[in-house]
Amino acid sequence: MPFHSKMKPADVYPVAIRSEIDAAEIYRSLRDMVRNEALREKLNFLAREEDRHKAILERLFKDHFPGRALLVPASGRKPKKAVKLNDAASVLELFQLAMVKEKEAEDYYRAAKAAADDAQSRRILDYLARTERSHYFMLRSEIDLLERFPDYYNADDAHEGQDLFHIGA
Repeated sequence: MPFHSKMKPADVYPVAIRSEIDAAEIYRSLRDMVRNEALREKLNFLAREEDRHKAILERLFKDHFPGRALLVPASGRKPKKAVKLNDAASVLELFQLAMVKEKEAEDYYRAAKAAADDAQSRRILDYLARTERSHYFMLRSEIDLLERFPDYYNADDAHEGQDLFHIGA
């Protein structure tokens, strides 16, 4: 979701809200694909975070544009580094897609912050950029595990007899 400097302020929020909706859907889809309970909890956390971001953005829109209809796009833009998302996508591919989306969201919020005309919006957009960055690194950590232990997502809790003893928060 690239930020365009010519975007009107009222257009920034709907695009960001769509991104948050899409991210939450990715996390819920991933959660439904994994058996590892610790990983499921992390994915639930990330989905709730995106839902919370959506609510923050909806409130900001309402505060800044009272009486104006919030028209959220039907679907998000494709990530710059496209990962094919289809029914055959692997858990690793979905994590990679989620990581790309988190980086794009961080970049979008940073650019929107620079263009914001009030201190409250700048603070909130900075907060959102920073949380998306933390999500990116959470996903990077999970991808590292998936690359080293391809069945990690499908393990109940630990890999018995391997060099990974416990998987958890």
